[in-house]
Amino acid sequence: MMSLQEWRNGASIFAHGDFPVFTRVGGNPAGPALLLLHGFPTSSWDWNRVWDALAANFSLYTLDMLGFGDSPKPRNFPYRIEDQATLVESWLLHLGVGEFHILAHDYGDTVAQELLARYRQRQDASGDKGVGLRVASVCLLNGGLFPEAHRPALIQRLLSSPVGPLVGRIGNRKRLAANMARIFGPQTQPCEEEIDNFWKLLCNRDGRRILHRLVRYMSERRRHRKRWVGALCETEVPLKLIVGLFDPVSGRHMAARYRELVPQADITGLEGIGHYPQLEAPQAVLDALRGFMLRHGLAKYPAQVLAGA
Repeated sequence: MMSLQEWRNGASIFAHGDFPVFTRVGGNPAGPALLLLHGFPTSSWDWNRVWDALAANFSLYTLDMLGFGDSPKPRNFPYRIEDQATLVESWLLHLGVGEFHILAHDYGDTVAQELLARYRQRQDASGDKGVGLRVASVCLLNGGLFPEAHRPALIQRLLSSPVGPLVGRIGNRKRLAANMARIFGPQTQPCEEEIDNFWKLLCNRDGRRILHRLVRYMSERRRHRKRWVGALCETEVPLKLIVGLFDPVSGRHMAARYRELVPQADITGLEGIGHYPQLEAPQAVLDALRGFMLRHGLAKYPAQVLAGA
């Protein structure tokens, strides 16, 4: 596991309007670009166990989206998925990235769906691959891809209720640890250092006060279902789902719905693994991603690199 300080040491800041956004770029400059999108309520540090292994073959790009981790958490920002997608696109264009692959988790899955929908719009407008940013492939980890199959945790339901602002403010490390324990696998529970880091990143910049705003993504998923589910069901971009089947929020039942709706569904189910496969079973995630990429001729893998411990 990469320490949080080591993760932070590799950061750079992207000025998105008035917001200094935490970003991290690394890996093999000659490799294809891979964008890593984190989930709620955590941050880009979620990718620490797969970062070094992916860095052998990819040019890596990740960030803490607005409201998360070490990025700004303004009180009155709307925190819409479209705002996060615009941030991501602006950053990639600033860096000169043209074509990129996506590996996303949870909240990041929804941002990936919006990015995919935008890519399709550009294709429809200009033909072929479209102009501007090009999405080469999308690999999704556990997330609420289909709102009708999403089973939010109690804390998510409370945060989205009228008492949400209070619930966010009175949260503590003990409650966070209990909530994480419920969604991780029984044999893959987070260690104390991971819980400490989740809590530090959540509390940074007084992040608890905006959790009720961030969790609005659940209602956005219902409101924009046609657009975001359509992005998965109608795309010609190669798709892959890697899912921890033990996850009570978006596990086995979400995989079943994915198989029902997505043509030629490519799914790797991980038994005994919960909501955070990249932390609970990093090698299994790397192996599934590698197989997906090789099958579609999307990236060259000169050597298999093992996940960090």
